[in-house]
Order: sequence, then C-alpha cells, then structure tokens
Amino acid sequence: MYIAQLSNVQINQSCSFQWWIDQKRWSGKILFLVLRDGSWYLEVVVDASKVSEEDFAGCKAAWIESAVVIEWVLTEHFKKPGQFELQADKCRVISQAKDYPLWQKEHGVEFLFDHRHLHLRTKKQWAIQRVRDCIIHATYDWMRDHYYTKIDAPIFTPTCAEDSTELYSVEHTNGQQMFLSQTGQMYIEAAIAWHRNVYDFGPVFRAERSKTRRHLNELWMMDAETAFCDNKQNMDIQESLIKFILSELVRVRGLELEILWREHALLQSRIDTPWPRITHAEAVQTLQSLWSDIKEWEDLGWDDEELLMHHYTTPLFITNFPLAIKAFYMPEDPNHPWTAKCSDLLAPEWFGEVIGWSERLGDYDQLLQRILDRNYDLAEYQWYLDTRKYWWVITSWFWFGLERLVRWVCGLHHIREAIPFPRYHNRITP
Repeated sequence: MYIAQLSNVQINQSCSFQWWIDQKRWSGKILFLVLRDGSWYLEVVVDASKVSEEDFAGCKAAWIESAVVIEWVLTEHFKKPGQFELQADKCRVISQAKDYPLWQKEHGVEFLFDHRHLHLRTKKQWAIQRVRDCIIHATYDWMRDHYYTKIDAPIFTPTCAEDSTELYSVEHTNGQQMFLSQTGQMYIEAAIAWHRNVYDFGPVFRAERSKTRRHLNELWMMDAETAFCDNKQNMDIQESLIKFILSELVRVRGLELEILWREHALLQSRIDTPWPRITHAEAVQTLQSLWSDIKEWEDLGWDDEELLMHHYTTPLFITNFPLAIKAFYMPEDPNHPWTAKCSDLLAPEWFGEVIGWSERLGDYDQLLQRILDRNYDLAEYQWYLDTRKYWWVITSWFWFGLERLVRWVCGLHHIREAIPFPRYHNRITP
C-alpha cells in the first residue's frame, strides 16, 4: 500500500511500512517525521512514551533521507480534517543517510545539477517528473484510441532529416560513419504503408552548442504520421491530442499542479477554447507592430515567439512559413506561393514552440531535386524516395517535444528541469 492509497478505511488499523525521512522536527519528547514513499508525503508522530527508548533515540538522531520502518496506527489529523497522520508504535532506522548535502541550505543552480541525483527527491522535482509521466501515458492512450501504431525508429542513422550541422557523428563497428538520430520521422513515414497511422516516442539528439533555457542536447520527441491527412486535418489532430493531455493532467495530477502553482482553471480554459490559426505573414505583421525587427521571409526566433505569445491566452497555430527556410520534404502551398504547407504550435505565457508539422512532399521528381539541391548523398536517400515511387498518398506529420510540453505545463523557467538528467552544452554528468 502507498500513502496515496490511504483512506478512512485504514483509520485506527495497525500497519507496517518502510519509508524515507523527508523532514523532521521535535518538541521535547514528541518527534514529528514527514515521510515519503514515492506516491506522496505523510506526517508520523513519534511519542517517546509510546515507543522504546532505543527507537526514539534512533529516529531523533536519523538524518534526512534515512530509511525507516514504522509500525503505526493511522489517525485523522487533529487540526486538519480530511488529512491523516500516523501514531507510531515502533520506529526503527534501517538505513542511515549521513551528511546529506541538500538539507536546510540554499544552493546555486550548478550545485543542484551537480547533485541532480539527489535534487530529484525534492517535492517540486517530484511533481515535475510525475507531470512528465502523465504526458507520456496520455499520449500513448490517445494514440491507441485513435488507431495509431507505435513504430520504433532507429537511434543510429546514416542520414539527416533536417540540419546535418546538428548531428552527433559516431563510428560504426565496420568503420562507417553514422549519426545519432535527430528525429525518427523518416523511418516511421515509411511505416504508413504498413499501418496507415503511426508514431514513435523516444530520445533524439541535437549537437547544438547553445546554452540557453530552451536547449538540450538529448531530448524526447514524439513523431506522428497520418495517411490521407491534409494540413487542416493535421492541426485538428494536434489540438485534440494536446487538449486530451491537458485534461488528463487536470484529472489525475491536480496535486502536482498545485505544488507547481499551476491553476487548474487556467489549463481547463485552454481545453474549452478553440485555438486560433494565423499565417506566418500575419504573425510577422503583428510582431513588427510590437517593434520586432523580424523580416517577411525570416523564421521566428525564440524572442519573437515569446513576444507574440504574450498576446495570446491559448496555444496558437502559425501556418505557411516561407518555403526557403523549411526542410526539403515540405511541399509548397499552391494557394500561398513560396510558402510551405506547415505550421508551428506555440504555447502561451511566453513559452513558444511546442509542436512542428507539415504535409509531405509527394512528388518523386520534386523530392529528388530537393535532395540534389542540398547536396545530400543520393544513395543514402534512395530508400526514402522509394516511398514515393511505390505507394504515395497525401500524408501529414507532426512532432512534439516532451520537455517543451513539460516546461510549459509546469511553468518552468528552464527546460533542463523538465528531464531527469539533462544533457546540455556544458553538462554530461551526473
């Protein structure tokens, strides 16, 4: 049984459990221990008159993070109706954590990330990781309920999908150069012919040297491919998925959101409200009116995205980015020449892009020319061209960055808190 499972049914019943000490204080012969078991926290009252002298002395001397086994009786908190506390009958320390470095002292950011393996035990970090876990499970649930099949893309790849300057190069055992994947999209795209709607969800790697609050070198990404799906339908799918994720967070992670000071009503309002859609050209006009120096054919920088999202209370789709700044597999929109059939989904509260997507360029000759224009090795892309040669239909793709979603939902200043053990420009430890 876990703390989160305790209820009125167990009141006045004797039990025995093993926990960690999160906080402690004492007043005379009364010792108050706040314990955790991974599911939540609970206060235990250790009365010297009700336990052995040895047990009381041992618990009083125990450091934060020591493990204890306690036999107790569950009672309702005398000052807080509906909340519980334990009256200990026996309290024995089974593992002593001496000189715990994060106890009762303020520490700098780098110190905390040097001790990330311990920092993760704090209540805020506990809440963040449980929100992350909920987003993952909600994604799997939505995908399964909408007839998507999970396809695992390889981590080692011979080609790039977007920008080769952001790839980690590694050597195969046969001496051949290969790369750590920056996205699994091209491989699951081929799987459309087997399963129609597919997705993958796993780690990807970007060799960026940026040290900002928005960049990681190792991150988790979900890519989804949908057959017989145009750009409008793709945005409908994205909105449905993210709203489902938000609804699951409100339903099962309310306590964690409270710890993070995230209002349920705010998330619920984004579930209940349609999300607006504007073109890149419209976004540029708005930004220029806000004194941004962005030009008509430039991509939005993070500062532009944050500035724009200061004016929206819900997520925002921006469509039709200039074709010249987008990846080789994006088609031109005939209704908006020189722009791509694509969009980004930006999150409000200054958080910026959380989803990117596009339709797929289906014409074999055009795709071939795009590959040649970028001086890619044609032999390494021939298998990808085969997907157009033998079965192509209209398809659309989108991705979301797990850490970007976690950062937005949790209201985090820095993305490194959104992953248990972050890897960024100057950190590969612990």
